[in-house]
Amino acid sequence: MMGSRSELGLVPVEADEGLAGRRALALRVAAWGVHLYTAIGLVLAARMAVLLVRGGAEAFREAFVLMLVASLVDATDGTLARKVRVKEVLPEFDGRKLDDIIDFLTYTFLPLMLVWRAGLLPEGAEPWLLLPLLASIYGFCQVEAKTDDGYFLGFPSLWNVVAFYLYVLHLPGWLAVAIVVVLGLMTFVPSRYLYPSSHPGALNRASNMLGAPWCALLLVVMWRLPAGASMRADDLTWWLAAVSLYFPVFYMVASWTVTLKLRTARRL
Repeated sequence: MMGSRSELGLVPVEADEGLAGRRALALRVAAWGVHLYTAIGLVLAARMAVLLVRGGAEAFREAFVLMLVASLVDATDGTLARKVRVKEVLPEFDGRKLDDIIDFLTYTFLPLMLVWRAGLLPEGAEPWLLLPLLASIYGFCQVEAKTDDGYFLGFPSLWNVVAFYLYVLHLPGWLAVAIVVVLGLMTFVPSRYLYPSSHPGALNRASNMLGAPWCALLLVVMWRLPAGASMRADDLTWWLAAVSLYFPVFYMVASWTVTLKLRTARRL
């Protein structure tokens, strides 16, 4: 069996070790770069917090744009982390903990704060927002929040999406409260939900394909949102937002179908 080039006398041992050292350093730099990319979400969260404290239609519109950018960062950093093998290269740094902290801020805390700040629930119903807040932290702390077979377990705290549709569609107060309560309770139900950036399954591929035009449509809606004193969208913007519901509906139905099939298979 042939040895390394240094063992064969083709390259000095010192040169071979120097090359290995440079490769190891390059991998560590790349791994830290991935973590820094993930941390962009924290910078976005800080800006969102400033906007929500400021309040107003223009601030809320920018906050939604930043939530979308944060979601795109979150959807891509895992792929980069696996490609660079950050767990092997930087075993002393817990990238998943960093990701969870940022996700809780950008997917749960700040979107729920926007729901409160924009007055999207009827007066006196604001305490119901504590339900998804507590349910979300429960979900994040579950050991199997992300299953080994590539799914989220329980409603995956997509409160940025919920806040967006509550804001744009201006639903009746009782319906807005019902959505918040039902989705909050669904966090405790061990149903599986698609995790599009994890495994390249058929449903995940379909989710990614449908998700791209959905993001583009959301950007159009956000661009059209009013920036003046009124927060109410015009009729065209409302209908564009309503059409964009195709993706959340697909996501929920596909996820429930997976859960139903798995439960049926276990009974057989």
